[in-house]
Amino acid sequence: MSFIGGKLLVASKHLRDPNFARTVVLMLEHSHEGALGVVLNRPSDKTVCDVWESLGEGLVDNDEFVYLGGPVPGPLIAVHAMEELGEKQVIPGVYMSVQRDVIQQLVHTPDTRLKLFSGHSGWGEGQLEGELKAGGWHVVDARLDDVFGDEAHFDRLWNKVLKRIALGIMLPGVSPDDLPPDPNWN
Repeated sequence: MSFIGGKLLVASKHLRDPNFARTVVLMLEHSHEGALGVVLNRPSDKTVCDVWESLGEGLVDNDEFVYLGGPVPGPLIAVHAMEELGEKQVIPGVYMSVQRDVIQQLVHTPDTRLKLFSGHSGWGEGQLEGELKAGGWHVVDARLDDVFGDEAHFDRLWNKVLKRIALGIMLPGVSPDDLPPDPNWN
């Protein structure tokens, strides 16, 4: 079994679990013991400012949404682009951090690429492998723009990544950027 840390899990259209229907999960870790990821396209109704204030940490000038990383409760997880504050590299240019003092620094750093996640997606030993064999998920390489897009991007992320997978199957080796926007132009 090859491990898929640093890749995206893209929910199959047949996956009916409401926690994961039409989701794109950034895999942070995957080993023999299990797997950990965060759902990239489920913003909550709370902003970083709201959450920081509710934690008693005072005000912070950040109106980005906090994302629902998955159904498993746990500490806040920061996915960001600051190598010097990264506890682990996920893909080149994308790091994760869970330590409170590091997240404190991140939310107070202006103009940083940062996504905060409440909760995460977790799988026990062999569980994810079973879901992959059953066809519940597609796996594709993660890209920087998959992780750090604007909010409108996240509404379209599932469809966008599925199209990338389909093009990779139908036209292997051809970049989607090299295709005309309208297939009738071929």
